[in-house]
Amino acid sequence: MNRHRTAASVILAASALIAGALTAATPSAAADSPASFRQQHIPGFWTAERMRSAVPLDVAAAPGTGRAPAATAGRPTLIAPTPASAPVSESVSAAVSPTAFPQAGGAWTGGGAVVKTSGRVFFTLGDRTASCSGDSVTSANGSTVITAGHCVKYQGSWHTNWVFVPAYSNGNAPYGQWPATKTFATDQWAASEDMNMDVGLAVVAPQNGQKLSQVVGAQGILFNGGYNKRMYSFGFPAASPYDGSKLVYCSGNSGKDFLLTKDHSLACNMTGGSSGGPWFQDFNEATGLGTQVSVNSFGYTFLPNRMYGPYFGNEAKAAYDKAQNS
Repeated sequence: MNRHRTAASVILAASALIAGALTAATPSAAADSPASFRQQHIPGFWTAERMRSAVPLDVAAAPGTGRAPAATAGRPTLIAPTPASAPVSESVSAAVSPTAFPQAGGAWTGGGAVVKTSGRVFFTLGDRTASCSGDSVTSANGSTVITAGHCVKYQGSWHTNWVFVPAYSNGNAPYGQWPATKTFATDQWAASEDMNMDVGLAVVAPQNGQKLSQVVGAQGILFNGGYNKRMYSFGFPAASPYDGSKLVYCSGNSGKDFLLTKDHSLACNMTGGSSGGPWFQDFNEATGLGTQVSVNSFGYTFLPNRMYGPYFGNEAKAAYDKAQNS
């Protein structure tokens, strides 16, 4: 832990590193700026078995020792969702009756757009493999995924072999694997891993001549949207009692962290592997569309079954703009 952190026992990250039995070499890559990283990949690295065998190793993390910054005041900025233009299978697009609200954690069976826009994220850190979650969001380049900051960079090192697998299902990639060409983080996360700013993004390469948003669609996103909203959180938790094989969700009325951060707070029992999964307000269970306002970030060890996610303020908007215009 570096000087920017308090005692590791204070906070337990909601997901991060995965202990891997594989020791494949990691490709070289170079940071373009302090808050971005140009990716390279080992072709064929992420086999179905390698994805299935990933087991998360929870990592302790805590906010910086300095004053936790309040969310920067700013005008609300809303970017509308992007529909997929590619054919969608009936089983994925079918909507069902709304589920119970609130929901502390359970498999998502409602179908809709969220099944395709959300996915599992895989990457390497040294000789270890790792997993998080992510979501396709509307962007100028049509190829932007948003996740947690620690899902792109952790303890001063950028992750490599970074891929997004939308609609991941037990080792299967029904919409393909989307390797990142470049990953980004907020300036504050890149500099000091400030938990208030635990936001990361990736720009992924087109596949078969199509961009990500054309194939799976993209959720809308909102910055400076305020607190205390009706929320839905999604992710692919891979630590017990979950196994990373399916999309899980939580729902309820959110609050605000009253301890060490300025994060959103939501009752949720998702575990390691769920970090970076999207939080939506104005979520429609019938269509699976919502407005993304945060990502799964961390949980306090002494407050079980509660998830925290960073406030999307001006800092997150700046990182998003760098990614979507890349």
